[in-house]
Amino acid sequence: MFRAGSSKRFLRNTLIAISWVPVLLTINNNVVHIAQVKGTSMQPTLNPQTETLATDWVLLWKFGVKNPSNLSRDDIILFKAPTNPRKVYCKRVKGLPFDTIDTKFPYPKPQVNLPRGHIWVEGDNYFHSIDSNTFGPISSGLVIGKAITIVWPPSRWGTDLKLSTGRDCISKRAILE
Repeated sequence: MFRAGSSKRFLRNTLIAISWVPVLLTINNNVVHIAQVKGTSMQPTLNPQTETLATDWVLLWKFGVKNPSNLSRDDIILFKAPTNPRKVYCKRVKGLPFDTIDTKFPYPKPQVNLPRGHIWVEGDNYFHSIDSNTFGPISSGLVIGKAITIVWPPSRWGTDLKLSTGRDCISKRAILE
């Protein structure tokens, strides 16, 4: 049934394939990842079609994103919810450490100064977004990754993720040297 040569080749190929599993897991956990974005808070940039059940899938860059200096205003990020670490939100970075932000309801103050290591995030679809106006600045340690591009559906490949950037809420930009 099996010859000695074919079983050795099968075993060798299996061991080679298995040896790549840790490498691929490391890359997936620390460098790049593909994530599904659900909900309407980032419309029209992500999930623009509300009449269908289609959702966008994005390529996330994970390497080094917990450091705010690797984030830019208007980047789209995925992060763990500050109130429930089992939930993941997708929002746009609107403020970086030391920026002064003009807030919106329901935030209790009209302005907030972002402390070191914290960012301000908002959804593009303000009326359907739970964001920093609800829970305040978030720690950059909660950031999972930065959306680089849409990978699914194919009809949305090449969509500019900075096309719709929501509102400009910065009253004073920090000058970082």
